[in-house]
Amino acid sequence: MKKLIIAILLVIGSFSFVSAQTVKKTEKKKATTTASTAAPSVAAKSTKVEKTTAHVKKDGTADKRFKENKTKVTSTTAPMKKNGTPDMRYKANKKK
Repeated sequence: MKKLIIAILLVIGSFSFVSAQTVKKTEKKKATTTASTAAPSVAAKSTKVEKTTAHVKKDGTADKRFKENKTKVTSTTAPMKKNGTPDMRYKANKKK
């Protein structure tokens, strides 16, 4: 009986290993852009020299690794907990 169970498990296991080896090929879709593929213009070359230009990723969103692209959060209210209620450890939240 043990030999039969082991044999069945080996057969089932071999099918799982065979299916694990197949690799599905996926095609990468290129993002279509409206910019022409002509030589870079003078304006594009001058932006490389300037330090104040915004750094952008390939998809056009701002790259948050750079200081000028990070958004600054300024809080004019008193500190809050994660759930949004006022944190009573601070004086600004305590009622007089």
